[in-house]
Amino acid sequence: MSADASKALKVITGASRFEASSKDYTVAQSASALALAYPTSSTEDTNACRIFTPIGTPHFKLVITWGLAENAPSDKPAASKFTVLKMGEETLAGTEQAYVFFACQSDRLVGASGEAHIVIGVERGGMPRDPQDNVKALKNAYATVAHSYALAMAKELRCDKNGGLPPKPVLDPA
Repeated sequence: MSADASKALKVITGASRFEASSKDYTVAQSASALALAYPTSSTEDTNACRIFTPIGTPHFKLVITWGLAENAPSDKPAASKFTVLKMGEETLAGTEQAYVFFACQSDRLVGASGEAHIVIGVERGGMPRDPQDNVKALKNAYATVAHSYALAMAKELRCDKNGGLPPKPVLDPA
């Protein structure tokens, strides 16, 4: 996770320390699993990482997923709960989740006849809660965490030009 993502996790969870994930939940493991799954696209998202607050503190779970899409995102308007941001093919930021879509051409994606369309999701586990007056801060925080993982995944997959993802999150609405 980037330093920006670490700060964003504090906005989302209120915590600055987290429990360690399983060794199965790493960017390298996720990239390998995605490369093995390609070119089959799936509507099912696969767990990439889970983030928990420390034992003995209020429970909070954040789930990071990856998926393969058949195509680039369409021009259909996003659901009203999302703000569309200028990152990758499309980034959708909400108060309890964010999704970064990016295209990847890589020698690690065997059988690639073009670009793989990858989506990284970050979602709050458990019951929804009222964002109160933190709507913009929460949307930016979720988008920042999703960007950090997406960029790490693009680098691990050796995507050309890091899948079109900027080095830092761009939080300006599209």
